[in-house]
Amino acid sequence: MAGESNASLLNDHKEKHFTAGEIVRDIIIGVSDGLTVPFALAAGLSGANATSAVIVTAGVAEIAAGAISMGLGGYLAAKSEADHYMRELKREQDEIIAVPDTEAAEVAEILSEYGIQPHEYSPVVNALRKNPQAWLDFMMKFELGLEKPDPKRAMQSAMTIAIAYIVGGIVPLFPYMLISNADRAVIASVIVTLIALLIFGYGKGHFTGSKPFWSALQTTFIGAIASAAAFAMAKLVQG
Repeated sequence: MAGESNASLLNDHKEKHFTAGEIVRDIIIGVSDGLTVPFALAAGLSGANATSAVIVTAGVAEIAAGAISMGLGGYLAAKSEADHYMRELKREQDEIIAVPDTEAAEVAEILSEYGIQPHEYSPVVNALRKNPQAWLDFMMKFELGLEKPDPKRAMQSAMTIAIAYIVGGIVPLFPYMLISNADRAVIASVIVTLIALLIFGYGKGHFTGSKPFWSALQTTFIGAIASAAAFAMAKLVQG
């Protein structure tokens, strides 16, 4: 009866939690670099008096290289996390078999940190000892703080970051595709990209829990500084 009552309560109370954190993080990484790096490259080439055609060609090449590089980085990072989890899982599994009493004592210590008294956690410890898989899951989560990774996570991360980089990178280059005069195109590119950075920064702040307006200003400022530095450096080198 108690189990049915608890199930009924859980069904009546559906909590709404944001569970796409890893995907959003990958999108933020990809779009952030995609907007900033090609933007700075285009501004720098404009400062060197390159034509719109040259800027588009160089920008597309950079976007392709950047998407591959960023995607590969995301893949390797996610793969490393998965490999780390499997190593720790094997080690914890071996310890449960080799030194069960020590592992049981660690369970008791973890529960005691939550203010649970010995007479209260002893039945829990005994129950876990009878269920090795649940015991292993408990140790992975509460001792090591590790969640089982999605086996598709590495490829998903690579694709998400790469696509987000491409989408972000097209924004500063788009004016050069429409305007043959690079001097006019760079002005349009600055306006379009700064607006995109404002929108992106606001969205990033909203999803990450920081202040959206501050995030928008900070993101836009960083992009503006990067492009201005590239433009000024190109002008300086050109003499």
